[in-house]
Amino acid sequence: MTLDLNTRTGWPEDLRFLVDRYPRDTWQAHGNLGSMARFWLQRHDMFRELGGMLKEGTHAFREGETSADQFQAWLVPRLQFFLGQLHEHHNIEDHHYFPVFQAAEKRLARGFDVLESDHETIHQALAANADSANQLLGALHKSGDARRFAADRYADVSDALLGQLMRHLNDEEDLIIPLILDRGEPALGVG
Repeated sequence: MTLDLNTRTGWPEDLRFLVDRYPRDTWQAHGNLGSMARFWLQRHDMFRELGGMLKEGTHAFREGETSADQFQAWLVPRLQFFLGQLHEHHNIEDHHYFPVFQAAEKRLARGFDVLESDHETIHQALAANADSANQLLGALHKSGDARRFAADRYADVSDALLGQLMRHLNDEEDLIIPLILDRGEPALGVG
């Protein structure tokens, strides 16, 4: 099974031993789901929600449901927030949480290496997204094909980023939340 972000469909069996013991439908009621884990899951949900909003807003613009000025005013602050928060979130995970979790359960070390590699892939996608967004913003007031091509390119780049991000968020949760449920936040030093 390949663990490349663009092709994987979840974790292989050797990295599923905790998520098989603690499936998603048990997480919210588990006594070890502490405040850090709840906050972290909320951040992931925020990224999912904002990603969906960006996709819907881009679709609405491409379908002519919003004007160029309305779309620009709507897109810029949301996209800046989304990209900035993702970058910050990944830095905290890479430099604080992943090393703690990796040290706590050596059998998951390969999974954390994969997640760190995901962050590099997503960082490249974030840069491509920002670049295509800037190209779209530059073409918003042009007529005809230039604006349409820029909007199509941005939508494609954005969809690719969101696809990567959704896979990553799910896999990250499947690795980390069961570990927290198994050990507890205080024992891991994150509570």
